[in-house]
Amino acid sequence: MLRHLAIRDFAVVSATELEFGPGLTVISGETGAGKSLLVDALDFLSGSRADSGIVRHGAERAELSAQFDLGDAPEASAWLREAELDEGGDCQLRRTLRADGGSRAWINGRPVTLAQLAELAGRLVEIHGQHEHQALLSRTSQLALLDAYGRHDAETGAVREAAQAWSSLLRERDLLSNQGDVSDRIAWLEHQLGELQRESLEPDAIAELVASHRRHAHSASLVSTCEAAVARLAGDEGPALARQLQQIRGELARQAEHEPRLGEVDAMLDSAAIQVDEALSLLEQVRADLDLDPAAFVELDRRLGRLHDLARKHRATPETLAAQRDALFSELEALQRAGERLRTLDAEIADATSRWQQAAAVLRARRDTAARALSEATTTLIAELGMGGRFEVALEPADTHKPDPNGSERVEFLVAANAGQPPRALRKVASGGELSRISLAIEVAALGLDAVPTMVFDEVDTGIGGAVAEIVGQKLRALGAKRQVLCVTHLPQVAAQGHAHYRVSKAESDGVTQSAVQALDAKAREEELARMLGGVEVSKEARAAARRLLRGVA
Repeated sequence: MLRHLAIRDFAVVSATELEFGPGLTVISGETGAGKSLLVDALDFLSGSRADSGIVRHGAERAELSAQFDLGDAPEASAWLREAELDEGGDCQLRRTLRADGGSRAWINGRPVTLAQLAELAGRLVEIHGQHEHQALLSRTSQLALLDAYGRHDAETGAVREAAQAWSSLLRERDLLSNQGDVSDRIAWLEHQLGELQRESLEPDAIAELVASHRRHAHSASLVSTCEAAVARLAGDEGPALARQLQQIRGELARQAEHEPRLGEVDAMLDSAAIQVDEALSLLEQVRADLDLDPAAFVELDRRLGRLHDLARKHRATPETLAAQRDALFSELEALQRAGERLRTLDAEIADATSRWQQAAAVLRARRDTAARALSEATTTLIAELGMGGRFEVALEPADTHKPDPNGSERVEFLVAANAGQPPRALRKVASGGELSRISLAIEVAALGLDAVPTMVFDEVDTGIGGAVAEIVGQKLRALGAKRQVLCVTHLPQVAAQGHAHYRVSKAESDGVTQSAVQALDAKAREEELARMLGGVEVSKEARAAARRLLRGVA
Protein backbone atom coordinates (compact mmCIF):
# COMPACT_ATOMS: atom_id res chain seq x y z
CA MET A 1 0.00 0.00 0.00
CA LEU A 2 1.22 3.48 -0.89
CA ARG A 3 2.05 5.40 2.29
CA HIS A 4 3.91 8.50 1.19
CA LEU A 5 4.48 10.39 -2.06
CA ALA A 6 6.98 13.25 -2.37
CA ILE A 7 7.15 15.43 -5.49
CA ARG A 8 9.67 18.20 -6.20
CA ASP A 9 9.96 20.38 -9.33
CA PHE A 10 7.69 18.10 -11.35
CA ALA A 11 5.69 19.95 -14.05
CA VAL A 12 4.01 22.85 -12.22
CA VAL A 13 4.48 21.35 -8.73
CA SER A 14 7.28 23.00 -6.80
CA ALA A 15 7.23 20.71 -3.78
CA THR A 16 4.57 18.63 -2.06
CA GLU A 17 4.35 15.59 0.17
CA LEU A 18 1.24 13.42 0.55
CA GLU A 19 0.30 10.75 3.06
CA PHE A 20 -2.09 7.97 2.04
CA GLY A 21 -4.07 5.42 4.00
CA PRO A 22 -6.29 2.44 3.16
CA GLY A 23 -9.63 2.69 1.39
CA LEU A 24 -10.65 5.19 -1.28
CA THR A 25 -8.73 8.47 -1.58
CA VAL A 26 -10.23 11.00 -4.01
CA ILE A 27 -8.39 13.87 -5.68
CA SER A 28 -10.32 16.82 -7.08
CA GLY A 29 -9.63 20.33 -8.32
CA GLU A 30 -10.56 22.89 -10.91
CA THR A 31 -10.03 22.15 -14.58
CA GLY A 32 -6.38 22.76 -15.44
CA ALA A 33 -5.24 22.71 -11.81
CA GLY A 34 -3.15 19.61 -12.40
CA LYS A 35 -5.24 16.87 -10.76
CA SER A 36 -3.73 14.20 -12.99
CA LEU A 37 -0.17 15.23 -12.11
CA LEU A 38 -0.33 12.89 -9.11
CA VAL A 39 -1.17 10.06 -11.47
CA ASP A 40 1.60 11.22 -13.82
CA ALA A 41 4.01 11.19 -10.88
CA LEU A 42 3.14 7.57 -10.00
CA ASP A 43 3.37 6.64 -13.67
CA PHE A 44 6.84 8.22 -13.83
CA LEU A 45 7.86 6.30 -10.68
CA SER A 46 6.60 3.15 -12.39
CA GLY A 47 9.28 3.43 -15.07
CA SER A 48 7.39 5.26 -17.83
CA ARG A 49 9.40 7.33 -20.28
CA ALA A 50 9.29 11.11 -19.85
CA ASP A 51 11.06 13.98 -21.60
CA SER A 52 12.87 16.81 -19.88
CA GLY A 53 9.87 19.08 -20.44
CA ILE A 54 8.32 17.57 -17.31
CA VAL A 55 11.00 19.30 -15.18
CA ARG A 56 9.56 22.50 -13.67
CA HIS A 57 10.72 25.60 -15.54
CA GLY A 58 13.87 27.01 -13.97
CA ALA A 59 14.70 23.85 -11.96
CA GLU A 60 17.72 21.61 -12.54
CA ARG A 61 15.84 18.36 -12.07
CA ALA A 62 12.56 16.77 -11.01
CA GLU A 63 12.67 14.37 -8.09
CA LEU A 64 9.97 11.96 -6.95
CA SER A 65 9.82 9.26 -4.30
CA ALA A 66 7.14 6.90 -3.01
CA GLN A 67 7.10 4.82 0.16
CA PHE A 68 5.14 1.56 0.20
CA ASP A 69 4.10 -0.74 3.02
CA LEU A 70 4.64 -4.31 1.75
CA GLY A 71 2.26 -5.97 4.19
CA ASP A 72 -0.32 -6.45 1.41
CA ALA A 73 2.17 -6.97 -1.45
CA PRO A 74 3.61 -10.53 -1.24
CA GLU A 75 4.59 -10.59 -4.93
CA ALA A 76 6.54 -7.35 -4.58
CA SER A 77 8.26 -8.69 -1.44
CA ALA A 78 9.25 -11.88 -3.27
CA TRP A 79 10.61 -9.85 -6.22
CA LEU A 80 12.71 -7.69 -3.88
CA ARG A 81 14.16 -10.76 -2.16
CA GLU A 82 14.99 -12.36 -5.49
CA ALA A 83 16.70 -9.15 -6.66
CA GLU A 84 18.46 -8.75 -3.27
CA LEU A 85 16.91 -5.30 -2.84
CA ASP A 86 14.64 -5.99 0.13
CA GLU A 87 14.76 -3.84 3.26
CA GLY A 88 12.17 -5.41 5.55
CA GLY A 89 8.51 -4.45 5.48
CA ASP A 90 8.80 -1.17 3.54
CA CYS A 91 9.96 -0.20 0.06
CA GLN A 92 11.00 3.13 -1.41
CA LEU A 93 10.95 3.98 -5.13
CA ARG A 94 12.86 7.08 -6.15
CA ARG A 95 13.53 8.64 -9.54
CA THR A 96 15.04 11.86 -10.86
CA LEU A 97 14.95 13.52 -14.28
CA ARG A 98 17.43 16.26 -15.12
CA ALA A 99 16.57 19.24 -17.29
CA ASP A 100 19.10 17.97 -19.85
CA GLY A 101 17.19 14.67 -20.11
CA GLY A 102 19.27 12.39 -17.89
CA SER A 103 17.28 10.03 -15.67
CA ARG A 104 18.19 7.84 -12.68
CA ALA A 105 16.21 5.40 -10.53
CA TRP A 106 16.64 3.78 -7.12
CA ILE A 107 14.91 1.05 -5.14
CA ASN A 108 15.53 1.20 -1.41
CA GLY A 109 18.42 3.59 -2.01
CA ARG A 110 20.23 1.36 -4.53
CA PRO A 111 20.55 2.29 -8.23
CA VAL A 112 18.44 0.20 -10.63
CA THR A 113 17.46 0.20 -14.29
CA LEU A 114 14.12 1.52 -15.53
CA ALA A 115 13.20 -2.06 -16.44
CA GLN A 116 13.72 -3.15 -12.83
CA LEU A 117 11.75 -0.15 -11.56
CA ALA A 118 8.87 -1.02 -13.90
CA GLU A 119 8.92 -4.71 -12.89
CA LEU A 120 8.60 -3.87 -9.20
CA ALA A 121 6.10 -1.01 -9.68
CA GLY A 122 3.87 -3.36 -11.69
CA ARG A 123 3.53 -5.43 -8.51
CA LEU A 124 2.69 -2.37 -6.40
CA VAL A 125 0.52 0.00 -8.48
CA GLU A 126 -2.07 -0.49 -11.21
CA ILE A 127 -2.99 2.69 -13.11
CA HIS A 128 -6.24 3.06 -15.07
CA GLY A 129 -6.23 6.14 -17.27
CA GLN A 130 -8.98 8.23 -18.81
CA HIS A 131 -8.68 6.52 -22.17
CA GLU A 132 -8.01 3.00 -21.01
CA HIS A 133 -11.37 1.84 -22.35
CA GLN A 134 -9.81 2.13 -25.82
CA ALA A 135 -7.62 -0.89 -24.97
CA LEU A 136 -10.79 -2.93 -24.42
CA LEU A 137 -11.57 -2.57 -28.11
CA SER A 138 -8.63 -4.84 -28.91
CA ARG A 139 -9.51 -8.53 -29.07
CA THR A 140 -6.06 -9.35 -27.73
CA SER A 141 -6.73 -7.19 -24.66
CA GLN A 142 -10.16 -8.78 -24.27
CA LEU A 143 -8.64 -12.26 -24.20
CA ALA A 144 -6.02 -11.18 -21.67
CA LEU A 145 -8.73 -9.60 -19.49
CA LEU A 146 -10.86 -12.76 -19.57
CA ASP A 147 -7.87 -14.94 -18.61
CA ALA A 148 -6.97 -12.55 -15.79
CA TYR A 149 -10.59 -12.57 -14.61
CA GLY A 150 -10.71 -16.37 -14.64
CA ARG A 151 -7.21 -16.72 -13.17
CA HIS A 152 -6.10 -19.03 -15.95
CA ASP A 153 -2.33 -18.66 -15.40
CA ALA A 154 -1.71 -22.42 -15.07
CA GLU A 155 -3.91 -23.32 -18.04
CA THR A 156 -2.55 -20.62 -20.38
CA GLY A 157 0.98 -21.62 -19.36
CA ALA A 158 0.31 -25.28 -20.24
CA VAL A 159 -1.15 -24.34 -23.63
CA ARG A 160 1.75 -22.01 -24.39
CA GLU A 161 4.38 -24.63 -23.45
CA ALA A 162 2.65 -27.33 -25.53
CA ALA A 163 2.50 -25.02 -28.56
CA GLN A 164 6.17 -24.08 -28.16
CA ALA A 165 7.18 -27.76 -27.93
CA TRP A 166 5.22 -28.48 -31.12
CA SER A 167 6.86 -25.55 -32.92
CA SER A 168 10.33 -26.67 -31.83
CA LEU A 169 9.79 -30.20 -33.17
CA LEU A 170 8.40 -28.84 -36.43
CA ARG A 171 11.46 -26.62 -36.94
CA GLU A 172 13.75 -29.60 -36.33
CA ARG A 173 11.87 -31.68 -38.91
CA ASP A 174 11.97 -28.85 -41.47
CA LEU A 175 15.70 -28.45 -40.92
CA LEU A 176 16.35 -32.15 -41.46
CA SER A 177 14.02 -32.30 -44.45
CA ASN A 178 15.69 -29.31 -46.09
CA GLN A 179 19.09 -31.01 -46.03
CA GLY A 180 18.13 -32.96 -49.16
CA ASP A 181 20.44 -35.75 -50.45
CA VAL A 182 23.39 -36.00 -48.05
CA SER A 183 25.00 -39.12 -49.53
CA ASP A 184 27.93 -37.15 -51.00
CA ARG A 185 28.58 -35.49 -47.67
CA ILE A 186 28.45 -38.84 -45.89
CA ALA A 187 30.96 -40.36 -48.37
CA TRP A 188 33.32 -37.40 -47.91
CA LEU A 189 33.08 -37.63 -44.12
CA GLU A 190 33.77 -41.37 -44.18
CA HIS A 191 36.89 -40.79 -46.31
CA GLN A 192 38.18 -38.03 -44.04
CA LEU A 193 37.52 -40.07 -40.92
CA GLY A 194 39.26 -43.09 -42.44
CA GLU A 195 42.46 -41.05 -42.81
CA LEU A 196 42.27 -39.65 -39.29
CA GLN A 197 41.31 -42.92 -37.60
CA ARG A 198 44.40 -44.69 -39.01
CA GLU A 199 46.59 -42.53 -36.81
CA SER A 200 46.94 -42.26 -33.04
CA LEU A 201 45.80 -38.69 -32.51
CA GLU A 202 45.35 -38.47 -28.76
CA PRO A 203 47.55 -35.73 -27.24
CA ASP A 204 49.51 -38.19 -25.06
CA ALA A 205 50.28 -40.41 -28.05
CA ILE A 206 51.44 -37.45 -30.14
CA ALA A 207 53.64 -36.19 -27.30
CA GLU A 208 55.25 -39.64 -26.97
CA LEU A 209 55.82 -39.84 -30.76
CA VAL A 210 57.52 -36.43 -30.81
CA ALA A 211 59.73 -37.37 -27.82
CA SER A 212 60.70 -40.73 -29.35
CA HIS A 213 61.51 -39.08 -32.68
CA ARG A 214 63.71 -36.55 -30.88
CA ARG A 215 65.60 -39.34 -29.03
CA HIS A 216 66.24 -41.28 -32.21
CA ALA A 217 67.31 -38.15 -34.06
CA HIS A 218 69.98 -37.50 -31.40
CA SER A 219 70.73 -41.10 -30.43
CA ALA A 220 74.42 -41.04 -31.51
CA SER A 221 75.29 -37.98 -29.45
CA LEU A 222 73.23 -39.28 -26.51
CA VAL A 223 75.11 -42.64 -26.52
CA SER A 224 78.48 -40.89 -26.71
CA THR A 225 77.67 -38.46 -23.89
CA CYS A 226 76.29 -41.21 -21.61
CA GLU A 227 79.32 -43.50 -22.18
CA ALA A 228 81.75 -40.67 -21.41
CA ALA A 229 79.93 -39.81 -18.20
CA VAL A 230 79.87 -43.47 -17.09
CA ALA A 231 83.60 -43.79 -17.76
CA ARG A 232 84.42 -40.80 -15.60
CA LEU A 233 82.15 -41.79 -12.74
CA ALA A 234 83.16 -45.49 -12.77
CA GLY A 235 86.93 -44.79 -12.97
CA ASP A 236 87.65 -46.02 -16.47
CA GLU A 237 89.51 -42.78 -17.12
CA GLY A 238 91.19 -42.32 -13.72
CA PRO A 239 90.20 -42.90 -10.10
CA ALA A 240 86.47 -43.44 -9.59
CA LEU A 241 84.68 -40.46 -8.18
CA ALA A 242 83.14 -42.57 -5.42
CA ARG A 243 86.60 -43.82 -4.35
CA GLN A 244 87.95 -40.27 -4.30
CA LEU A 245 85.06 -39.17 -2.07
CA GLN A 246 85.80 -42.07 0.30
CA GLN A 247 89.47 -41.11 0.55
CA ILE A 248 88.57 -37.50 1.30
CA ARG A 249 86.19 -38.61 4.05
CA GLY A 250 88.92 -40.73 5.64
CA GLU A 251 91.38 -37.84 5.70
CA LEU A 252 88.82 -35.48 7.21
CA ALA A 253 87.77 -38.03 9.84
CA ARG A 254 91.33 -38.06 11.27
CA GLN A 255 91.10 -34.33 11.84
CA ALA A 256 87.45 -34.16 13.00
CA GLU A 257 88.40 -34.24 16.72
CA HIS A 258 90.18 -30.92 16.25
CA GLU A 259 87.34 -29.23 14.27
CA PRO A 260 83.76 -30.41 14.98
CA ARG A 261 82.38 -28.78 11.83
CA LEU A 262 84.25 -31.33 9.74
CA GLY A 263 81.59 -33.82 10.87
CA GLU A 264 79.01 -31.88 8.94
CA VAL A 265 81.25 -31.95 5.86
CA ASP A 266 81.58 -35.73 6.23
CA ALA A 267 77.81 -36.14 6.31
CA MET A 268 77.48 -34.08 3.14
CA LEU A 269 80.14 -36.13 1.35
CA ASP A 270 78.41 -39.33 2.42
CA SER A 271 75.17 -38.10 0.85
CA ALA A 272 77.06 -37.03 -2.28
CA ALA A 273 78.56 -40.51 -2.61
CA ILE A 274 75.08 -42.05 -2.49
CA GLN A 275 73.84 -39.62 -5.17
CA VAL A 276 76.85 -40.42 -7.38
CA ASP A 277 76.10 -44.16 -7.14
CA GLU A 278 72.45 -43.57 -8.06
CA ALA A 279 73.41 -41.27 -10.97
CA LEU A 280 75.83 -43.90 -12.30
CA SER A 281 73.12 -46.59 -12.13
CA LEU A 282 70.60 -44.40 -14.02
CA LEU A 283 73.19 -43.46 -16.67
CA GLU A 284 73.90 -47.12 -17.35
CA GLN A 285 70.15 -47.80 -17.67
CA VAL A 286 69.68 -44.86 -20.09
CA ARG A 287 72.62 -46.03 -22.15
CA ALA A 288 71.20 -49.54 -22.34
CA ASP A 289 67.80 -48.16 -23.54
CA LEU A 290 69.31 -46.09 -26.34
CA ASP A 291 68.87 -47.84 -29.69
CA LEU A 292 70.93 -46.95 -32.74
CA ASP A 293 68.27 -48.29 -35.16
CA PRO A 294 68.11 -46.26 -38.43
CA ALA A 295 65.03 -48.17 -39.61
CA ALA A 296 63.09 -47.28 -36.45
CA PHE A 297 64.03 -43.62 -36.87
CA VAL A 298 62.82 -43.69 -40.50
CA GLU A 299 59.45 -45.10 -39.38
CA LEU A 300 59.08 -42.48 -36.64
CA ASP A 301 59.96 -39.75 -39.13
CA ARG A 302 57.37 -41.10 -41.57
CA ARG A 303 54.64 -41.18 -38.88
CA LEU A 304 55.42 -37.64 -37.77
CA GLY A 305 55.36 -36.48 -41.38
CA ARG A 306 51.89 -38.00 -41.89
CA LEU A 307 50.65 -36.14 -38.83
CA HIS A 308 51.88 -32.81 -40.15
CA ASP A 309 50.37 -33.54 -43.58
CA LEU A 310 47.00 -34.28 -41.94
CA ALA A 311 47.24 -31.12 -39.87
CA ARG A 312 47.86 -28.98 -42.97
CA LYS A 313 45.02 -30.70 -44.83
CA HIS A 314 42.53 -30.04 -42.02
CA ARG A 315 43.94 -26.59 -41.24
CA ALA A 316 44.73 -27.64 -37.69
CA THR A 317 47.70 -28.48 -35.51
CA PRO A 318 48.70 -32.07 -34.72
CA GLU A 319 47.45 -31.54 -31.16
CA THR A 320 43.92 -30.54 -32.34
CA LEU A 321 43.46 -33.33 -34.89
CA ALA A 322 41.68 -35.51 -32.32
CA ALA A 323 39.02 -32.81 -31.80
CA GLN A 324 38.65 -32.48 -35.58
CA ARG A 325 38.19 -36.25 -35.88
CA ASP A 326 35.52 -36.27 -33.15
CA ALA A 327 33.64 -33.38 -34.79
CA LEU A 328 33.57 -35.16 -38.15
CA PHE A 329 32.42 -38.35 -36.45
CA SER A 330 29.56 -36.51 -34.70
CA GLU A 331 28.42 -34.95 -37.96
CA LEU A 332 28.58 -38.30 -39.77
CA GLU A 333 26.62 -39.98 -36.98
CA ALA A 334 23.97 -37.23 -37.05
CA LEU A 335 23.56 -37.50 -40.84
CA GLN A 336 23.32 -41.28 -40.68
CA ARG A 337 20.65 -40.96 -38.00
CA ALA A 338 18.73 -38.22 -39.87
CA GLY A 339 16.42 -40.63 -41.65
CA GLU A 340 15.56 -42.44 -38.46
CA ARG A 341 15.11 -39.12 -36.63
CA LEU A 342 12.70 -37.91 -39.31
CA ARG A 343 10.54 -40.97 -38.74
CA THR A 344 10.51 -40.49 -34.95
CA LEU A 345 9.84 -36.76 -35.33
CA ASP A 346 6.53 -37.40 -37.07
CA ALA A 347 5.39 -39.44 -34.06
CA GLU A 348 6.65 -36.81 -31.60
CA ILE A 349 4.89 -34.00 -33.50
CA ALA A 350 1.65 -35.96 -33.42
CA ASP A 351 2.09 -36.51 -29.68
CA ALA A 352 2.83 -32.80 -29.10
CA THR A 353 -0.30 -31.89 -31.08
CA SER A 354 -2.35 -34.21 -28.89
CA ARG A 355 -0.90 -32.68 -25.69
CA TRP A 356 -1.74 -29.18 -26.96
CA GLN A 357 -5.28 -30.25 -27.83
CA GLN A 358 -5.77 -31.64 -24.32
CA ALA A 359 -4.37 -28.48 -22.68
CA ALA A 360 -6.42 -26.25 -24.99
CA ALA A 361 -9.59 -28.18 -24.16
CA VAL A 362 -9.01 -27.61 -20.42
CA LEU A 363 -8.39 -23.89 -21.03
CA ARG A 364 -11.47 -23.65 -23.26
CA ALA A 365 -13.66 -25.08 -20.50
CA ARG A 366 -12.23 -22.63 -17.95
CA ARG A 367 -12.69 -19.73 -20.37
CA ASP A 368 -16.28 -20.73 -21.01
CA THR A 369 -17.02 -20.66 -17.27
CA ALA A 370 -15.23 -17.33 -16.81
CA ALA A 371 -17.01 -15.82 -19.84
CA ARG A 372 -20.44 -16.61 -18.38
CA ALA A 373 -19.46 -15.18 -14.99
CA LEU A 374 -17.98 -11.99 -16.47
CA SER A 375 -21.02 -11.57 -18.73
CA GLU A 376 -23.43 -11.80 -15.82
CA ALA A 377 -21.40 -9.52 -13.52
CA THR A 378 -20.94 -6.86 -16.18
CA THR A 379 -24.57 -6.99 -17.29
CA THR A 380 -25.62 -6.38 -13.68
CA LEU A 381 -23.26 -3.41 -13.41
CA ILE A 382 -24.42 -1.96 -16.73
CA ALA A 383 -27.99 -1.95 -15.39
CA GLU A 384 -26.81 -0.24 -12.20
CA LEU A 385 -25.07 2.39 -14.32
CA GLY A 386 -28.36 3.34 -15.93
CA MET A 387 -28.17 1.31 -19.13
CA GLY A 388 -30.40 -1.44 -20.40
CA GLY A 389 -29.49 -4.42 -22.48
CA ARG A 390 -26.81 -6.93 -21.71
CA PHE A 391 -23.11 -7.72 -22.04
CA GLU A 392 -21.78 -10.98 -23.48
CA VAL A 393 -18.35 -12.55 -23.77
CA ALA A 394 -18.41 -14.65 -26.95
CA LEU A 395 -15.87 -17.41 -27.57
CA GLU A 396 -15.14 -18.16 -31.22
CA PRO A 397 -12.90 -20.86 -32.72
CA ALA A 398 -9.49 -19.52 -33.68
CA ASP A 399 -8.86 -19.36 -37.41
CA THR A 400 -5.87 -21.68 -37.32
CA HIS A 401 -5.11 -25.33 -37.99
CA LYS A 402 -2.02 -25.62 -35.86
CA PRO A 403 -1.29 -25.42 -32.12
CA ASP A 404 -1.63 -21.79 -31.08
CA PRO A 405 0.07 -20.49 -27.91
CA ASN A 406 -3.09 -18.43 -27.19
CA GLY A 407 -5.40 -21.43 -27.26
CA SER A 408 -8.07 -22.73 -29.61
CA GLU A 409 -10.45 -19.77 -29.40
CA ARG A 410 -10.66 -16.01 -29.60
CA VAL A 411 -12.81 -13.65 -27.58
CA GLU A 412 -15.22 -10.95 -28.71
CA PHE A 413 -16.96 -8.63 -26.22
CA LEU A 414 -20.55 -8.05 -27.34
CA VAL A 415 -23.02 -5.45 -26.10
CA ALA A 416 -26.75 -4.97 -26.55
CA ALA A 417 -27.20 -1.39 -25.34
CA ASN A 418 -30.98 -1.73 -25.10
CA ALA A 419 -33.34 -4.59 -24.35
CA GLY A 420 -34.52 -6.41 -27.44
CA GLN A 421 -31.55 -5.39 -29.57
CA PRO A 422 -29.10 -7.99 -30.88
CA PRO A 423 -25.65 -7.79 -29.32
CA ARG A 424 -22.91 -6.09 -31.34
CA ALA A 425 -19.15 -6.07 -31.01
CA LEU A 426 -18.01 -3.61 -28.35
CA ARG A 427 -15.55 -2.09 -30.82
CA LYS A 428 -18.50 -1.15 -33.05
CA VAL A 429 -20.47 0.70 -30.37
CA ALA A 430 -20.72 4.27 -31.63
CA SER A 431 -21.54 6.27 -28.49
CA GLY A 432 -18.50 7.40 -26.54
CA GLY A 433 -20.58 7.78 -23.41
CA GLU A 434 -21.94 4.26 -23.75
CA LEU A 435 -18.46 2.89 -24.33
CA SER A 436 -17.13 4.72 -21.29
CA ARG A 437 -19.82 3.33 -18.99
CA ILE A 438 -19.63 -0.19 -20.40
CA SER A 439 -15.85 -0.15 -20.07
CA LEU A 440 -16.12 1.07 -16.48
CA ALA A 441 -18.56 -1.75 -15.72
CA ILE A 442 -16.15 -4.31 -17.18
CA GLU A 443 -13.26 -2.85 -15.22
CA VAL A 444 -15.18 -2.84 -11.93
CA ALA A 445 -16.31 -6.43 -12.54
CA ALA A 446 -12.80 -7.62 -13.35
CA LEU A 447 -10.70 -5.52 -10.98
CA GLY A 448 -9.60 -6.41 -7.49
CA LEU A 449 -8.80 -9.99 -8.48
CA ASP A 450 -5.02 -9.68 -8.71
CA ALA A 451 -2.43 -9.12 -6.02
CA VAL A 452 -1.60 -5.49 -6.86
CA PRO A 453 -2.38 -3.57 -3.63
CA THR A 454 -2.85 -0.03 -5.03
CA MET A 455 -5.23 0.96 -7.84
CA VAL A 456 -5.23 4.41 -9.43
CA PHE A 457 -8.14 5.75 -11.52
CA ASP A 458 -7.61 8.90 -13.57
CA GLU A 459 -11.05 10.38 -14.39
CA VAL A 460 -12.50 7.08 -15.59
CA ASP A 461 -15.91 8.56 -14.66
CA THR A 462 -15.84 10.96 -17.61
CA GLY A 463 -19.13 11.10 -19.49
CA ILE A 464 -21.44 10.15 -16.60
CA GLY A 465 -23.26 12.09 -13.93
CA GLY A 466 -26.25 12.20 -11.55
CA ALA A 467 -27.38 8.95 -9.94
CA VAL A 468 -25.04 6.94 -12.15
CA ALA A 469 -22.07 8.92 -10.83
CA GLU A 470 -23.15 8.09 -7.26
CA ILE A 471 -23.28 4.40 -8.13
CA VAL A 472 -19.79 4.61 -9.65
CA GLY A 473 -18.54 6.22 -6.45
CA GLN A 474 -20.14 3.46 -4.39
CA LYS A 475 -18.47 0.82 -6.54
CA LEU A 476 -15.07 2.48 -6.13
CA ARG A 477 -15.61 2.77 -2.36
CA ALA A 478 -16.53 -0.94 -2.23
CA LEU A 479 -13.39 -1.72 -4.20
CA GLY A 480 -11.49 0.28 -1.60
CA ALA A 481 -12.50 -2.31 0.99
CA LYS A 482 -10.29 -4.82 -0.87
CA ARG A 483 -7.54 -2.61 -2.21
CA GLN A 484 -6.15 0.86 -1.70
CA VAL A 485 -7.84 3.04 -4.35
CA LEU A 486 -6.78 6.51 -5.54
CA CYS A 487 -9.26 8.26 -7.82
CA VAL A 488 -8.89 11.56 -9.70
CA THR A 489 -12.44 12.80 -10.28
CA HIS A 490 -14.46 15.84 -11.31
CA LEU A 491 -17.74 14.41 -9.98
CA PRO A 492 -18.95 15.39 -6.48
CA GLN A 493 -20.97 12.17 -6.25
CA VAL A 494 -17.75 10.16 -6.62
CA ALA A 495 -15.67 12.49 -4.44
CA ALA A 496 -18.18 12.19 -1.58
CA GLN A 497 -17.52 8.46 -1.39
CA GLY A 498 -13.85 8.87 -0.52
CA HIS A 499 -12.40 7.90 2.84
CA ALA A 500 -9.90 10.75 2.32
CA HIS A 501 -9.93 13.77 0.02
CA TYR A 502 -7.17 15.89 -1.56
CA ARG A 503 -7.72 19.10 -3.51
CA VAL A 504 -5.34 20.31 -6.20
CA SER A 505 -5.28 24.07 -6.82
CA LYS A 506 -3.13 26.37 -8.91
CA ALA A 507 -1.96 29.92 -8.37
CA GLU A 508 0.33 32.38 -10.14
CA SER A 509 3.31 33.86 -8.32
CA ASP A 510 5.80 36.24 -10.00
CA GLY A 511 4.44 35.23 -13.38
CA VAL A 512 4.91 31.50 -12.70
CA THR A 513 1.97 29.08 -12.35
CA GLN A 514 2.28 26.53 -9.55
CA SER A 515 0.04 23.73 -8.34
CA ALA A 516 -0.47 22.86 -4.69
CA VAL A 517 -2.09 19.84 -3.06
CA GLN A 518 -4.04 20.08 0.20
CA ALA A 519 -5.57 17.40 2.41
CA LEU A 520 -9.15 18.41 3.26
CA ASP A 521 -10.74 18.21 6.68
CA ALA A 522 -14.51 17.78 7.05
CA LYS A 523 -15.37 21.47 6.60
CA ALA A 524 -12.98 22.02 3.69
CA ARG A 525 -14.26 18.88 2.07
CA GLU A 526 -17.85 20.10 2.26
CA GLU A 527 -16.77 23.36 0.66
CA GLU A 528 -14.96 21.53 -2.14
CA LEU A 529 -18.00 19.36 -2.89
CA ALA A 530 -20.14 22.49 -2.94
CA ARG A 531 -17.74 24.04 -5.44
CA MET A 532 -17.92 20.92 -7.59
CA LEU A 533 -21.71 21.07 -7.45
CA GLY A 534 -22.22 24.80 -7.92
CA GLY A 535 -19.22 26.18 -9.77
CA VAL A 536 -17.13 29.23 -8.88
CA GLU A 537 -19.89 30.94 -6.89
CA VAL A 538 -20.75 28.58 -4.03
CA SER A 539 -24.36 29.00 -2.91
CA LYS A 540 -26.16 27.89 0.25
CA GLU A 541 -28.03 25.36 -1.82
CA ALA A 542 -24.73 23.88 -3.08
CA ARG A 543 -23.41 23.60 0.47
CA ALA A 544 -26.63 21.93 1.59
CA ALA A 545 -26.39 19.47 -1.29
CA ALA A 546 -22.76 18.75 -0.39
CA ARG A 547 -23.77 17.97 3.20
CA ARG A 548 -26.46 15.60 1.92
CA LEU A 549 -23.95 13.81 -0.25
CA LEU A 550 -21.59 13.32 2.68
CA ARG A 551 -24.38 12.17 4.99
CA GLY A 552 -25.51 9.66 2.39
CA VAL A 553 -22.17 7.83 2.32
CA ALA A 554 -22.51 4.42 3.91
